Amino acid sequence: MPLNIQLSELVDMESPDKVLKEALFILQLIDQDFNLGPITSAFHKTVGLYKGEWPAYQACNTEFHDLRHVTDTFLAMARLIHGAVVDGETFSQRQINLALIATLLHDAGYIQKKDEHKGTGAQYTAQHVQRSIAFLKHHGTEYGLSPEDSAEGRLMILCTDLAVNISTIEFPSHEVELLAKMLGTTDLLAQMADRTYLEKLLFLYYEFKEAGVGDYQNELDLLHKTLGFYDFIAHRLEITLGAAQRFMNSHFKIRWNIQANLYQEAIERQKKFLEKILGMPDHDPRLHLKRHGIVDKVRQVYREKPKKDETF
Repeated sequence: MPLNIQLSELVDMESPDKVLKEALFILQLIDQDFNLGPITSAFHKTVGLYKGEWPAYQACNTEFHDLRHVTDTFLAMARLIHGAVVDGETFSQRQINLALIATLLHDAGYIQKKDEHKGTGAQYTAQHVQRSIAFLKHHGTEYGLSPEDSAEGRLMILCTDLAVNISTIEFPSHEVELLAKMLGTTDLLAQMADRTYLEKLLFLYYEFKEAGVGDYQNELDLLHKTLGFYDFIAHRLEITLGAAQRFMNSHFKIRWNIQANLYQEAIERQKKFLEKILGMPDHDPRLHLKRHGIVDKVRQVYREKPKKDETF
């Protein structure tokens, strides 16, 4: 494996099927006899949910909290679980299945029901964690979960809520607490290591605007305040979530013979690029966000045109 390999080069993250294939491979690294059926079924159910194939639900209509974020987080969770096992942690297949299903459904609260006609799922930003927990409880049996599983899955999803004081949560076991903090970790790592993270922040601004949360004046304000968010998240990953991302190193070493946490490296590159484009005087940083035509899509959706002479 080349020394300068990047995270985005390992798996085609645009393909849910390839993400699933890699996750299943990782599960067999954990246990060659791992029963892959439940996770395969749960993954396809969730893809169908986001595509609008469930009778009672609309397709996902949020551009930041989308299917790609879910599959990114799912693979990150599989990787982190593998790394934890390599480092000596022990989980049952039931616990691993539950953690991965909770990961698949951690943002299901953004999905609107068929009778929720107003706006988009972004309006539920402040309530989406509780809505996701309610979805897990209501549909848990369809994912093969018991009431006990759903109760533990609730705690895992709860750890993705930045407003929740995790230290006050009473976990039933060390394993559930660790997996919960690992989900909180991978939710952050997956979105911030995405090579289109900076571009998708523009969509996040409009999600926040629809929800009426945050104090962002415009897209540029959110980009500037993201620099402070990096510091907040670094503290959360290290202290609040118990430095669970450390397990990534063991995963990449065993799976790819890479002596690094590629998620952290990707995040650092994004941060440095953001600092660079925000440091250009009298220049619109959005002109440098060119991946996947996302900025143009934002303009089309929200009918705005970039102003080359705009300063901030």
